[in-house]
Amino acid sequence: MKDIRVLIVDDSAIVRKIFTEELGKETGIQVVGTAPDPYVARDKIVKLRPDVVTLDIEMPRMDGITFLKKLMKYYPLPVIIVSSLTPKGGALALEAMESGAVEVLSKPGAAYSVGDLKQQLADKIRAAARARVCRHDKELAVDSAVEPVSGHALKQTTNKVVAIGASTGGTEALKKVLSRFPVTVPGVVVVQHMPPNFTAAFAKRLDGLCAIEVKEAEDGDSVHPGRALIAPGNYHLLLRRSGARYYVTVKTGPMVCHQRPSVDVLFDSTAEYAGANAVGVILTGMGSDGARGMVKMRQAGARTIGQDEASCVVYGMPKEAFQAGAVEKQIPLHRIAQEVINML
Repeated sequence: MKDIRVLIVDDSAIVRKIFTEELGKETGIQVVGTAPDPYVARDKIVKLRPDVVTLDIEMPRMDGITFLKKLMKYYPLPVIIVSSLTPKGGALALEAMESGAVEVLSKPGAAYSVGDLKQQLADKIRAAARARVCRHDKELAVDSAVEPVSGHALKQTTNKVVAIGASTGGTEALKKVLSRFPVTVPGVVVVQHMPPNFTAAFAKRLDGLCAIEVKEAEDGDSVHPGRALIAPGNYHLLLRRSGARYYVTVKTGPMVCHQRPSVDVLFDSTAEYAGANAVGVILTGMGSDGARGMVKMRQAGARTIGQDEASCVVYGMPKEAFQAGAVEKQIPLHRIAQEVINML
């Protein structure tokens, strides 16, 4: 296979240098150019035709969000946002994801420490290179035509749980699923592969868009109808049960499938504590996280759904789960919310 061609866009010369040097050590990745601002980046994209662009948000002459929106409208490419690990950086990165970026990566406070991100950045570049990217204005037009799902006949489902896992492309996929759930939906627990601070901004954004409550999970939070809990970045999320009450545990620990939070960890605990009372959903993302855990859920009697290839940004995690025999139904993204309700 040919190397993945990467353009690095960052106003810091040190960051551009270190990223170029570190990625140069990775097999299958070639840095074809760098740019200090979006104007230079625009010309280099046309000339060099990279497969993936890494993009800083706060830059001179034109901010990264404005540039990204123009790029996704006129010359769509897989874009990885590299943003500072702050609440402000998280909110801006979230806006970038809504504008078409496929991945987000935390930039350390010290420029000289960006070399520590080498493996994370390389993994995200490989995921982004496989992403299905469309002109973003078209996607928004299609999405606006989809109706919310019907939620009647759910009043007797308080003992049920919906567990969802996602990665690359998952922020927008989750928005399309959660925003269609009625307030009567059983408790929802979610793992989306994101760094710290970004999950807080993500949950807050979803809370303003959804009929249900959406919040970043805290240790001991109750899982109850009309609420979705998002795993905080860098922490695993586990479902627990005490009598008739479901709640979550938020804890650190080793990475699983190179991830923390891990979908496998969530699904394993859901299989153990909810069993046949659960519905599991695996959405777009690269890798195999969630496949093993979903197998356990199905063996425990849970119903399971996988996003189909045509609607995935990256058909990796759903594919692995499907091939493992974990997926009961594989369907397009726009039908998943209604199918969850049907299964409940």
